[in-house]
Amino acid sequence: FLETAAYFCMKPKMGEKEVSPHSFFSIWHEFSSDFKDFWKKENKLILQERVKEAEEVCRQKKGKSLYNIRPKHDSGIVSKNWGYT
Repeated sequence: FLETAAYFCMKPKMGEKEVSPHSFFSIWHEFSSDFKDFWKKENKLILQERVKEAEEVCRQKKGKSLYNIRPKHDSGIVSKNWGYT
């Protein structure tokens, strides 16, 4: 524990010889809860952006027709043999 506290440059409070676990973990708890809150907010924003992008792609695909309609040409058997146009 003391090595971990030294790694994070924790110094004992006034009147204490060593860093107490209570003081270390109270700070750590605040940090981790803030980090979790920011993480959730960021993930929510990323999800909203991805949903908007997917909706835009869907709109673009719906705008394009799935098949092409070509005009009818007079090249069939009926038009050649009987002169229909």
